[in-house]
Amino acid sequence: MQHTNVTTDQELRDFCRELSGARLIALDTEFVAEQTYRPVLCLIQVATEDRLALIDPIGVGDLTPFWDALAAPGHETIVHAGRNELEFCLRANGRRPAELLDVQIAAGLTGIEYPAGYGTLVYKVLGASPKNAETRTDWRCRPLSDRQIQYALDDVRYLPSIRDRLRARLEELGRTAWLAEEMSAWQDEVENSLSHDRWRRVSGNSGLDRRSLAIVRELWRWRDSEAQRRDCPPRRVLRDDLIIELARRQSSDIKRIQAVRGMERGDLKRQLPNLAASIERGLKLAEKEWPAMARRENTPRLSVLGQFLFSALGSICRQRELAPGLVGTPTDVRELIAYRTEQGGKEPPLLARGWRAEIVGQVFDDLLTGKLSIRIADPVSECPLVFEPAGR
Repeated sequence: MQHTNVTTDQELRDFCRELSGARLIALDTEFVAEQTYRPVLCLIQVATEDRLALIDPIGVGDLTPFWDALAAPGHETIVHAGRNELEFCLRANGRRPAELLDVQIAAGLTGIEYPAGYGTLVYKVLGASPKNAETRTDWRCRPLSDRQIQYALDDVRYLPSIRDRLRARLEELGRTAWLAEEMSAWQDEVENSLSHDRWRRVSGNSGLDRRSLAIVRELWRWRDSEAQRRDCPPRRVLRDDLIIELARRQSSDIKRIQAVRGMERGDLKRQLPNLAASIERGLKLAEKEWPAMARRENTPRLSVLGQFLFSALGSICRQRELAPGLVGTPTDVRELIAYRTEQGGKEPPLLARGWRAEIVGQVFDDLLTGKLSIRIADPVSECPLVFEPAGR
C-alpha cells in the first residue's frame, strides 16, 4: 500500500478532512525525549483501513487540526502502548482520542502476555514479523531514509488487523465490556498523572515522614519550573536521590545542603539559594498542609500471604486466558489482603473492583475466609494449582 506524505499545513488540513470519513484511525509516533523537558514529536504515522500516511511535525507548523480530528467522534482510535500518543493529544487540545483502543491492553484480556511488545503482537496475532532495525534512530534528522520510512509505516500498518482479531476474540470470550472498563480507567490514570501530584513520582519517597514529603514537593516544584525554563529533563536539574536526601535532612542551611554528596556540581552550587528557599517553604508549612503519607502494608504477614496469593493469581489467570501482568501486581494483592483484613483504606483496591473482583477478588476472599483451599494437582502442568471447597 502506497503512503501519503503530509509536510505542510495545507496538506494536513486536506488530510484531516479525508480522515473524517474513516471508521478506524491507527496511529503511532516517533519522538526524542532525552534532551528536552517534553518529548520532541518528530513523526506521526497514521493508518486507516485503506491508506497509510506520514505526518512530518518538522514541516507542519500547527498540528492542532490532526489532534482535533483524532478527538472528533465517529471513529475508533487504535494504538499500541499509546501513553505518549494520548499525552500528545491531551496537551494539544485537552481532549482524548475518540474511542481509544490500546491493542496491548486488549491482548492481555485474551491471555497474550502483558505488556507485549509490538513485534510480539504482530507475530502472535497475525503471524507476521515486522523489522525493528530503526529503534534507536534520531528521528529529528531529515531526510528520512527508506529504511526509516519502512520501519515507521510498519509500526501502524498492522494495527487495524490486530484490532480486528483481538476484538473478535474478546467478543467470543464476552469481554468487550472489560476492555471498555480498562480503557476508561487507563485514560483516567494518564490524564490525572498530567495534572495531579506528579511530585509523588520522585523515586524513594515512600519511607519519608510527612514533613519530609512537604520538602520533596517544594523541591520538585522548583525543579520542574527550572527544567521548563531550561527546556531539559527535570532529573538533569536535580536527581531524585538528591531531592530525597535533602528532604531527609530537613535543613535549609546552605552548608548542610552543600555537604550532601552529589551537590558539588557547578550548576547546583549556583542554585544553592533556590534550593534552600524551597526547603524553607516546606519547613514553614503548617502540619495540616503536609502531604499525606502513602499507605504502607509491608508487615511480614502481608508479605507471606501476598507471595502465596500472587502465585495463585497467576494460576487463576492462566485458567481464564488472562495475562497476569494486566490483572494485578504483588502490590495489588497485598492491598486486597489489607483491605479484607481491615488494615487498608475505605476505597476498594484494584482487585476488589470491576471484572477483577469477579475473576480474582472473590476467589481470594474465599481463600482468606477458609471457604476455599488450594492443592497441587499436576506439578508439571501450566496450571498446577486446583481451587476446591475447604474440607473436601
